[in-house]
Amino acid sequence: MSTSTPPDWHEANRAHWDERVPLHVASDFYDLGGFRAGADALRDFEVAELGDVTGKSLLHLQCHIGLDTMSWARNHGAARVVGLDFSGPAVEKARELAAEIGLGPERAVFVEADVYDAPSAVPEPTYDIVYTGTGALCWLPDIERWARTAASLVAPGGFLYLAEFHPLTDILDDQTGTRVVCDYFTRDAHVSEESGTYAELGAKTVHNRSVEWQHPLGAVVSALAAAGLRLDFLHEHDASLYPRFESFERSGDGYYRFPDTHARIPLMYSLRASKP
Repeated sequence: MSTSTPPDWHEANRAHWDERVPLHVASDFYDLGGFRAGADALRDFEVAELGDVTGKSLLHLQCHIGLDTMSWARNHGAARVVGLDFSGPAVEKARELAAEIGLGPERAVFVEADVYDAPSAVPEPTYDIVYTGTGALCWLPDIERWARTAASLVAPGGFLYLAEFHPLTDILDDQTGTRVVCDYFTRDAHVSEESGTYAELGAKTVHNRSVEWQHPLGAVVSALAAAGLRLDFLHEHDASLYPRFESFERSGDGYYRFPDTHARIPLMYSLRASKP
C-alpha cells in the first residue's frame, strides 16, 4: 500500500458508494425496469470470452447491486452465483432484485464483505469462475493482495476473468484524450471530492470524498502470475462503457469511442487466467 494512502480510505469509499446506491437504482444507466423484464446486463465480449458457463459456480467480487451477477445465472445458465460487495445498501438491493426475478438462495447469494475478506465470507471455499471488473480495481490499494485473494478462490481447473477499464485512460487529459497529464506508474492514492455519479452526473450528493489507485496492466498480470494463475489471454478493446472523455461519441452498438479523427487506443481490457 502506498505511503500516501489516507487512513480513512475504506470508510470514505464505503460512504461514497452507500450514498450512490439509490441513485443508481433509479437511473437510466442501470435500467432496472429493463433488467426485471429480462434484459442481459453483461457486455457481448464478456459473454463470448467466458464461453459456456452452464452448470458452473461463479463468484462475482465487488458486484455492486448484482445485475451482472444475476445475469450469469438467469440468462446464461450458471448453476449458482455468489456476489460480494462491501456496501450494505448495494447488497440489500441485490438480494431484493434476486427475489423479484425468481432467483432463490439456491441460485443466487449476496454477501456483504470487503473483497480482501472474501475467503472467510463466501459460502464455498472455491468456485469454477471468479469474475470481476468494470471499475473495480481502482478502489483497491494493494493489487498483489487482491490477486492472491482472488486466486485462492478459483477451483483447480477453473479460472479468473477480469474485464476492466484500461489504465492508459487514467493518464490522459479528460477533454480530448490526446495529452499525457499523469504518471502511469504512480502508486500514490488519488483523493478526490466530486459530487454526482457516472450514472447521474448532476446528482446532488454529500459523501463526495473518494480514494482511488491506478494499477498498470503489467502490475495486474504479474500479480496474477505470482499468485499461481496461468494467463490464457489478454485482450484490449477500443470501446468504453461510458463517456470517459468529452470527445467520445456513442456508437451504434452502445459503446463509447473516440471520433474517427482520433487515433485508436485501448480503452478497456479483458483477461482470463486459469488455475491448473
